[in-house]
Amino acid sequence: QLTKALIIFLSPSSTQAACHGKDGLRSGPLQDMTFFVPEATPGYYIYQVNITPPANSLRLTGEKDGIIEIGAKNGILYLNGSLDWETKKVHRLQVEALNEKGERVKGPFSITINVEDINDNPPVFSQSKYYGEVRQNSRPGKVFMHVTATDRDDPTTPNAQLLYSILHHFPSPYEEILFQIDNKTGAISPRNKYLDPEKQADFLLVVTVKDLAGMSGNAFTSNADVAITVLENLWKAPLPVFIMENSTEQHPLSITKVGSRNHSENREKPARFPFIIDQNGTIYATEPLDREEKDSYVFDAFAKDNYGEALARPLKISVTVGDMNDNPPVCKRALTIFEVQENEIVGNYIGTLHASDMDQKDTLNSRLQFRIVDQTPKIPIDNLFIVQKETGQFQLSSSSLNRRVASNYSVKVEVSDGVFATLCDVWINVIDINDQIPIFEKSDYGSLVIPEDTQVGKILLAIQANDADEPFTGSSRIIYQIEGDQNETFRIETDFRTNRGYFKINKILDYETSPVYSLTILAKNPEPLVSGIQYNSSSIAYVQIHITDVNEAPVFFKDTYIVDVFENVTVGTFVTSVKAYDPEGAQIRYMLISNSRNWLRVDSYTGDIYTTAPFDREIEKAYIVQVVATEQSKESRSSTAQLILHLKDVNDNPPSLVKNSIFFCYPLSGGEKIEIEATDPDEHRLYPKFIFSLGGGETIQNDWIVHGFGVRRAHFSPKHPNLQKMQYSIPLKISDNGNPPLQGNVNLQVNICECTEDKTCFVPLDPDTSRPTVAMAVGILVGVLLVIGKWILDLRGLQPRIDKEEEPRERQGYIQKLRSSR
Repeated sequence: QLTKALIIFLSPSSTQAACHGKDGLRSGPLQDMTFFVPEATPGYYIYQVNITPPANSLRLTGEKDGIIEIGAKNGILYLNGSLDWETKKVHRLQVEALNEKGERVKGPFSITINVEDINDNPPVFSQSKYYGEVRQNSRPGKVFMHVTATDRDDPTTPNAQLLYSILHHFPSPYEEILFQIDNKTGAISPRNKYLDPEKQADFLLVVTVKDLAGMSGNAFTSNADVAITVLENLWKAPLPVFIMENSTEQHPLSITKVGSRNHSENREKPARFPFIIDQNGTIYATEPLDREEKDSYVFDAFAKDNYGEALARPLKISVTVGDMNDNPPVCKRALTIFEVQENEIVGNYIGTLHASDMDQKDTLNSRLQFRIVDQTPKIPIDNLFIVQKETGQFQLSSSSLNRRVASNYSVKVEVSDGVFATLCDVWINVIDINDQIPIFEKSDYGSLVIPEDTQVGKILLAIQANDADEPFTGSSRIIYQIEGDQNETFRIETDFRTNRGYFKINKILDYETSPVYSLTILAKNPEPLVSGIQYNSSSIAYVQIHITDVNEAPVFFKDTYIVDVFENVTVGTFVTSVKAYDPEGAQIRYMLISNSRNWLRVDSYTGDIYTTAPFDREIEKAYIVQVVATEQSKESRSSTAQLILHLKDVNDNPPSLVKNSIFFCYPLSGGEKIEIEATDPDEHRLYPKFIFSLGGGETIQNDWIVHGFGVRRAHFSPKHPNLQKMQYSIPLKISDNGNPPLQGNVNLQVNICECTEDKTCFVPLDPDTSRPTVAMAVGILVGVLLVIGKWILDLRGLQPRIDKEEEPRERQGYIQKLRSSR
């Protein structure tokens, strides 16, 4: 019976569990078995054989090739390397069950491993360049040559199914390509009857072949050049005047002759005209021409007699300037930046490097070819990326991306036109997978009352959602969408540096048409979420917009007032002034709404806004209120402006410890150290820099040491191993890098305790911690007696004397322990 093995992808942390037959690894009795395993799958676990007495081990023989192994004791059949379909398609092995003496008690049984092909070989053309000839006016569709390619992958699968196409056509003087290729056979034929060797005799086709039948973006691609010569027919059209640019011949240079007349000239020439005509009708170029400046000239030649009378009709002269490869390729950008997720599939498209050449388009002079010349860093392997030679498209060549190993790569690409070469810089960021959804800071933004004459573009609301994925990538960037607004009356503009969205009016409001909008706001990422992660209610917020019917309301001079204020300004400080006027000249009164924290007040007569309470940037960085201007009339029309108060940080919070208690295992062996971390809610430039030092007296300084490292961490350790088993309270000083700096005075609770086998403090059970028990009282008494006895024995010389420096500390430890137990 054929059994297809369940292939388990193992990380280092799951190896032990899999070796014990857990985590879904299929298992069963020892019998004849057949498995199907994809090639290029190193470290895969295939099957677990159940070992039953009297057998206690297994032995594997046959075509192991140093790759296929079986755990003698745990029965796990696994790969310690990669199988290769192109090298060997079937591995035949035998497995036997052995007893404790190494004698066979069961088997041998056959194990057949069929290697399954994956698409790991690009197609290869039989020639790097093909040559063909076609007769002028040949019948369209008549095949005159073939190109062929092969693929080492399994021909019974799409991996080796090839698709041919024409990628480039040099030159391309017509709107349509003159040749066609059968996408399955590689047969090339004319597409129409426009082939004319007098106009163009030589063509170069760039033919592409893709595997996977060309149906996948992960397909591998190869290219070949096809040089085609168009053979002349019986008739021949006159050639136009043709001059190569940058000619080194002596000028004036004869280019053509229009006839012999008494007088010839050109008419309506521009100020800089590089042609002259002599009395014999010979036309000369007066200087070398530059095709990039002008690629063709059309002018008239006249023949006149000595009296200026025309002797013949004007003759139109056409001059084409031929192209030379005299311009190097140019990178479109100084630095091209791509993003690729660390779990990207091999062959996936990453991005396209764009370059250009000023030489004539669709000719070999401007044909650009791309080649990677360097990758930095070269870890975990070199050649992680492939660039398509003809298109500059980047693909991933290996699934070895790991952001923890390398978060970005610098790739240098040589772009060549056959004569000149330019190096283009490509920066590839390895980004975090999108496994976190955006989460709104609040799900309901309440109701807003908006007059119908509110100007288009006005900010009504600032919304905020946050995403825990890597910042400034497609996985963390947030796009807000509005549902319930079929006419797109509103829009949300996002500041992608902060992911803050500004809810704005997009079209003129109309109370009679839509007086109320109940809107749902969705927060999504441009990158798709990984499998198994979905958006939920955390990415949804609601807002209701009420449109009020107005005639002519007061008009603010600005729709939005944005003010930067330091968070430590004194109460009563003037912030800004908002002004509105009434078209009818009525007096205006001002008031604030959405002043949720009551941090501001407005002078109802002047519009001046003052602080009414201390600000705190750590609570709210941007405080948004609405200012309402109401005319003092019977109708009391109102208008609303928005005030966005950006609070600038001051250093008003001292640092503190993230965790204020640690422990060391008793007895100390010396060299122990524990990492402690500080935090500070203030905003520091670039990053906080904390300075750690010890407080307390000489005893603290002699017993402990703290060393800062990094920007917010320090190592805390005992200075010597002679500390007693008890709890210590160590004063620490932590200073930040603010201006001026602030110092936090904290106490670090350090417990030196006996530890269990898993290195945690051993804490005995205490039935009642509210008061000492009888046992505790007896223990305290016995402890005191033991101390006194020890001192007496020491005084009598019956025990070695305690070191003088340690004796006060030991006594102090006993006294502190007794006090804490009471």
